[in-house]
Amino acid sequence: MDNIARKENIRSGFQSDIEGIRKRARERVEDGAVTGGYEADRDSVIEMLNGALATELVCVLRYKHNFYMATGIEAQAAAQEFLEHATEEQGHVDMLAARIVQLGGEPNFSPDGLKGRSHSEYVAARSLPEMIREKLVAERIAIDSYREMIQYLGGADPTTRRVLENILAVEEEHADDLAGLLDKGLHR
Repeated sequence: MDNIARKENIRSGFQSDIEGIRKRARERVEDGAVTGGYEADRDSVIEMLNGALATELVCVLRYKHNFYMATGIEAQAAAQEFLEHATEEQGHVDMLAARIVQLGGEPNFSPDGLKGRSHSEYVAARSLPEMIREKLVAERIAIDSYREMIQYLGGADPTTRRVLENILAVEEEHADDLAGLLDKGLHR
């Protein structure tokens, strides 16, 4: 559409084929929220989201482990940060599982193969500095993974893209928090 035609459409106001939308809404009702206008490969998106779900589950487990295992004079502040992050990661789990169900899939919570489905590794760090570094590495993996997923989706699934963008923003905040702990000297 050229600029002149686009401007004419803007001047004439938004118009929609309401009758067509109504007709299409009655087709394949069993697909729930996924209408004929859904442009992504649903099976690929569900598989991708299950990988993200596994990653978030591993993150929850790692943060909880570190919350309970953090010891030493400087550990209290880090432990509280770990607990806060574990709670936020659990929220990501819930968001991803809900979206998988909306797309007609089944969230994979099975512990069998969880390690293989997760993008990040589960490293049971022992010292506080190691915990912080491993957490930061995991957050950086999540950040790049979510960016790739968002790019893959483009405009084909704006709802899933928004879910992933919201999670990405929190993951970036987590990485910033952990880098701040390193800056405070908790890396020695």
